[in-house]
Amino acid sequence: MSDITTDQAEQVLEAAIKAAGEVGCRMNVAIVDAGGNLKAFRRMDGAWLGSIDISIRKARTSRQFDMESGDLGGLSQPGGPLYQIEVSNGGLITFPGGVPLRNGSGEVIGAIGVSGDTVENDRHVAVAGAKVLQSA
Repeated sequence: MSDITTDQAEQVLEAAIKAAGEVGCRMNVAIVDAGGNLKAFRRMDGAWLGSIDISIRKARTSRQFDMESGDLGGLSQPGGPLYQIEVSNGGLITFPGGVPLRNGSGEVIGAIGVSGDTVENDRHVAVAGAKVLQSA
């Protein structure tokens, strides 16, 4: 299993912070490694304290299931095949803002989680961070 390097994590983090600034959001950005362990984190000035844990959980949720956290949310709605999965694994976040990080071969090497604004902006910033690895 490949794992995200410190340099890669920093590149993802910087790209996400830049994207947050471009849309005028103050975000918490968490990067986890292939094992779901925190690798890098940044809380922008003024970002909500309550979003620190949410950003980390979004990243872990995305890595644990190798899908966007919002996609898991669609499956966990009442009547869905994964209804109430969010109470498993010590608590998952099943709304947008968690995105798997893939290397050039498409292998998942970690995940990014972003929280601090609307879920649309959270996802936008997470995707911007993830794209850095696709162009590397």
